[in-house]
Amino acid sequence: MSTPGAAMDRRIERPRTDRRWRWVAAAVGLLALLVLGWRLIPSSGSTDVSAADIETGNVARNRFEDYLPVRATVAPNITTFVGAVSGGQVEKLLVQDGTAVTEGQPIATLINPALKLDVLTREAEIASQLGTLSGDDLALEKSRLDRASQTSSASYDLIKANRDLSIRQQLHDQGFVSDEGVKSYREEADYQQKRLAQLRSGQSREDKTANLQASRLAETRARLTSNLAAVQAGLDALIVRAPVTGRLTNFTIQPGQMLKAGDPVGQVDSEGSWKLVADVDEYYLGRVAVGQRASGDNGLTLTVTKVLPAVTNGRFRIELGFVGPPPKGLNRGQTTDIRVTLGSAREALTAPVGGWVDSGGGNSAYVIDADGRHARRRAIRTGARNPEQVEILSGLAPGDRIVTSNTAAYDKSGTLNIR
Repeated sequence: MSTPGAAMDRRIERPRTDRRWRWVAAAVGLLALLVLGWRLIPSSGSTDVSAADIETGNVARNRFEDYLPVRATVAPNITTFVGAVSGGQVEKLLVQDGTAVTEGQPIATLINPALKLDVLTREAEIASQLGTLSGDDLALEKSRLDRASQTSSASYDLIKANRDLSIRQQLHDQGFVSDEGVKSYREEADYQQKRLAQLRSGQSREDKTANLQASRLAETRARLTSNLAAVQAGLDALIVRAPVTGRLTNFTIQPGQMLKAGDPVGQVDSEGSWKLVADVDEYYLGRVAVGQRASGDNGLTLTVTKVLPAVTNGRFRIELGFVGPPPKGLNRGQTTDIRVTLGSAREALTAPVGGWVDSGGGNSAYVIDADGRHARRRAIRTGARNPEQVEILSGLAPGDRIVTSNTAAYDKSGTLNIR
């Protein structure tokens, strides 16, 4: 028995065109996936980077100012260190840290009983030796006086003998005295003449010896006197004095503290005579030279006076002196910003300074394509630089856009795929 309405049901055939569109859509989708995958898979020697992770800048021709900015510190032009000449215990501080002092002014006293006893003992020894020298001087002077007295007596005896002989000779000539009466007086005069000659000859030799002996005694006395002064200076060394006039700094010793000879006590800074010191990146070691000009705030003018080439932690030190009197109110340790002029301003092809300069050594840069999707490494050559610009000598042209952030992580890549 047939179902009612069965004769009216009829199967409808779906057109084949629907299947064709399915296949076309599938093929298009597959092709799109392949293209997308090709775009997403980095090529050999390339690295994918996010656009948000890099910084870029443009190469252009600009005015280039060749200068070096530094943070300089005020320092005294001359610093004289104060040390303990003799060891001892700090007894008293006579001034405070930061006080203006004059040359030779006592700033602290030390005590050293052992040194004091030694000084007193040596003083007594030297005083005894000086006393002995004084006795030798007296004996030498007495001998000189004795010889002079003998010579004077002989000279007087000769005068007297000659006078007596003259009287006897006159009487002889008048016939009152015989030849024998004159002979004895002549012999006496001859004797006194020879005696005086011998005394004078001996006195000359003895004077030479006495003078040599006196000279040696004087040298010995001078040496002993110098030794005595040095011994007494040993006690004076227990008084710590300012070596020069200036301001005392780093004076941190305390009463009761033990000091050895040579221990630092403080330092004296030249008052009102200042310089600036600054640490500079070693990149500029061959470019900073003595005599270069520098400038600072409020019309401050300086010149580089010293370049210390020793590099420590990638930096070296320079010193700058003021052209004219230094500003008032400077204090040790105060800092200021300074611009050291390395060369004259000029027109140059420049690029922005960034991490790319140090990471590429200034020998390469990543240049971004016109579509902004790739950056390709290019060999370049750079020149001078300042905090904002680096001079491009070759490899780049005006209008080029480069990656200015640090590219050290991509050093093995020739191309950056910017996503």
